[in-house]
Formats: sequence, C-alpha cells, structure tokens
Amino acid sequence: MRLYHGGRRATVLAKKEEKSPVVPGEFGDVFPGACLILGPNPDQMRQPFPHPIGQYALYFKLLLSDQTMQLEITLTAPKDADYAASDLGFLLHKHPDHLHRREISAGEVMIFYPERSQDRTTAVMHLDLDPVALVRGKNQQSDGLLAQYVNDRPFVASSFLSVAMGRVFAQTMAGKSKDRQDLADRALSFEVRVVPVALSGDLDLVKRLFEPLGYTILSPSETIQEQVVDLRLSATMRLADILRHIYVLVPVLDNFKHYYVSEEEIDKLLAKGDGWLSEHPDKELITRRALKHRKSLMNMALARLEEAAPPDEAPEGAPKLRPEEQLEKPMRLHALRLDAVAEVLRQNNIASVLDLGCGEGRLMSRLIKERGLARIVGVDASVRTLEAAHRKLRLHQAGDAMAKRVTLQMGSLTYGDRRWQGFDAATLVEVIEHIEPHRLSALVLSLFADARPGLVVMTTPNREYNVLFEGLKDGKLRHPDHRFEWTRAEFESWADTVAGEHGYDVSFAPLGPVDDTHGSPSQMAVFKQKGVA
Repeated sequence: MRLYHGGRRATVLAKKEEKSPVVPGEFGDVFPGACLILGPNPDQMRQPFPHPIGQYALYFKLLLSDQTMQLEITLTAPKDADYAASDLGFLLHKHPDHLHRREISAGEVMIFYPERSQDRTTAVMHLDLDPVALVRGKNQQSDGLLAQYVNDRPFVASSFLSVAMGRVFAQTMAGKSKDRQDLADRALSFEVRVVPVALSGDLDLVKRLFEPLGYTILSPSETIQEQVVDLRLSATMRLADILRHIYVLVPVLDNFKHYYVSEEEIDKLLAKGDGWLSEHPDKELITRRALKHRKSLMNMALARLEEAAPPDEAPEGAPKLRPEEQLEKPMRLHALRLDAVAEVLRQNNIASVLDLGCGEGRLMSRLIKERGLARIVGVDASVRTLEAAHRKLRLHQAGDAMAKRVTLQMGSLTYGDRRWQGFDAATLVEVIEHIEPHRLSALVLSLFADARPGLVVMTTPNREYNVLFEGLKDGKLRHPDHRFEWTRAEFESWADTVAGEHGYDVSFAPLGPVDDTHGSPSQMAVFKQKGVA
C-alpha cells in the first residue's frame, strides 16, 4: 500500500485480490471520520463504500479536509410503503451509484450515498471550501486583511451551504421529479443533519425557527453555549419544503451572509419562503437576519409577505362565505371587468402596460392578443400565483419575441419599484380591496408619485350591491381576503383626492348590471395624467 498525502487530502492506492472484502477498520482507524469512496480510478469514481472488489487496482479517496461542511438527507420507508427509500435518488436527481461533483467559485460540492437500502437511504452533500479562494480576487468588505484569511467561514454551515444547495438541488427545491413526481408531491419521513452549524443564539432559537414548521429537534437537545452545533432534525413533509427551510434558516441561525445583500435578496427570500414564511411566528426575526439587518429591505419584505399571506380562516362553526367568483359567475362579472379594462387600453392606444396584482394572468392573456401592445408586465407578491400565471400564459413555450414582450415580476405594490417607471398604463383589477387600508397611501405614492404611468385603470367591488347577492346580507364582504369594500361615494371620494394630489383627471364607470338603488356590482376608475395625450 502506498499513501500519497497532500495536506488537506490523501489518496490510498491498494491492490486487492478478487472478491477480497474492504474492511472499514483498515482506514477508519488511521483516518477517523474520513469519508471513504471507491472506484476504478480517482477521477471516475462510481460506487460508494462498501462495494465488491474486482481484479483491478482500486483507488480509495479519503476526504481528510477540516474545511468541510455537509448536509445529510435520510429517507426512511416503512415495510408496507409503496415506495423504497432508495427512491431518494429520483427526488434529488442524483443517481445513488454515482459520485456527483461540481465546482463552485470557492470550492467543490460532492454528493454521494453512504447508505442505501429499501428501508433507509442517506444522501450527503459535502461542501469543501478553499479559504484562500474565498478572498483571492474579491473586493469584500471586512475588518482588514487578517480578517479575510482568519475566520470561521470555510468551516461552518452558513450561507455558503445555501448557495451550494441552490446550485445542485434547484429542481428538487422547485418540487420537481422527472420520474417520481408523485413522491415529490408527498410528505415523506425524513431525517436531516447539517454539520457543523454556526449558531448565533441558543437552543431556544433553534426551537423557535424549526418547531413551528413541524420539525422534531433531535440535536442539540440541551441548553447549549457553544457557537457551533450538530443540527439534526426529523419531519414528515415534502423534500422540497425541507430544503427550502434549510436554505433560508441555516444562514438565519448563523446571523451572517458572505455576500452583499440587495433588493434581489428579497425575491430569493420570498421565493424560498413561499407557503410558510408569511405564517411563521418569527417571520420578523427571520427576515431581519436573512437581509443582514437592513431595515429598508426588511420593511419591503414584510410588506410583500403581508400581501401574499393567505386569508385568515373563519372561526369554527362560523358560516363560510361563498367564493367571490361563484357569486359573480351568473353575470360573468369578472369577464366583463377584463373586457372593459382591455377596451380602455385599446381606446387610448397604449403600447406598454403594467398589470399590478396580475394574479394568474387572466387580464394578461387577453392583452397578449392586442397587437398594439409591445410590452406587458405582470406583478404579484405571490410566487405560486406567478408560477400559475407562467403556466397559463405558456411562457415556458414562448419564443424570444414573446419572452421579451411578456414578463412576470414578483414585487410589492406598496413599495416603489424603479422597474415600474416608463409604462404607458397600469391596471389594478380587483386589487386594492386586498390591501390593508392603512397601506393604501403607500400604494398611491409608489404608483402615482413614483411610477407615474400616463393612464391608470382601477376596478373594485361596490359594497352597496352586496345585499343583492344571496348570503351577503348585513354588510358582509364578498371574499374573506377583502380588507374592505367601498360604496360608490367612498371610492369616488378617495379617487378624486388621489387624482387631485398627483396631477391626474379621473372618470368613473359602472361594471355589470345597474340597479336603480344599489348601482352596479363593480366600479371602475380611469386616471389620466394631465398633459399626457
């Protein structure tokens, strides 16, 4: 046996007889804790240890680096399950028989399966960082040259781990599996280990972050003072959800990110936090730490979480309101709204339009048919809603011309966004009633003072008409997510004030059948900027 030791790594070349077993103790005693992988040569390793030995020389590569961190994912399957634990490979898009390697800017990511059976299979994502590469050629903010080279970043699970996960598990985090989509959509029994984790806090912080999401904390199990811990969790949920939780919360535990945080980080946070962050009891702490304590970014993120949050459930035993669309379906009210808005845009020769609160893209699907519209952009606070719009509009099948003409953006309606500037028109179809009344002033500023499109078309329900809907007596609202509904006089008063303060003229029109006493079921305001043809 010959040992070639390169400091951080060692490679062992061993000649074995046919069918000779590989004994873990042969190397484990010399290199405790080493990760042993074998294959026909060092550069094309295929089978994880243990593996039958053939009549050829085998190379054993032991990862002896202290500058490592890793994520372990274990899937278990009960005896009567309709799946095998080894199906974990389908979920991760990584074949269990192969060693998967990928270079990243600061090191190397490897994925392998040290344990595989029908009952229990474990996958390991092993991240090996080069501490010199972290700063070489970088213009990072630091406390000086020494701090760049002497720090714990290469040794603990932190934002580096999250970045690596985004590179190698993107499809898994998106909830996709080419061969076993049924498993990707199901809650399965998983155990997760992240080691070592930098902890800026105590055991209570770990509990506060993970227990509300449905995890059982296996370790650490006692009150701790250490800043680095071995985090072990168990849960029954979708693997996509688990990875998104880890992606967000590991840097939150660390209370640090290795890169500059800008507004784009909000989009990443909300994308990975979709479906759980808005309801987390510590969402403010998570948002603050994830955005490196930048108050302006935190406020923007929380506002968008508020807009994307699901409606509160009605108290048990309370009568459930019928969905708004079901109430309005007999009169085709929503179709009438969309047709009316599209007609206003057509009459004003609009070439570019911003659909704020675009939802699943129903108005956009109509506007795509308008040849005069050269640019259509939909904005919504919900990632899942934008994904539905992407499918409805078939943007995944779009050519270059369509992809340039029609785009979707995640954003908050109550924070100014420079991307909104320069549009001929903006539309808000049944949107404002979903915003808390005290935040309407922020919407007005971001839209009428900052973006300032030449035309704004806005529709909202008329509360007076609600008494004509069965089940909506006594002032009830049409949808449980509506924060308010205005009468005609209230809407006109608000719109007149907005128009007067920001240099617009405004006109109003009924939408739907008009009742002599209660007016129409919906109402439309058209704002035209003064001095714009």
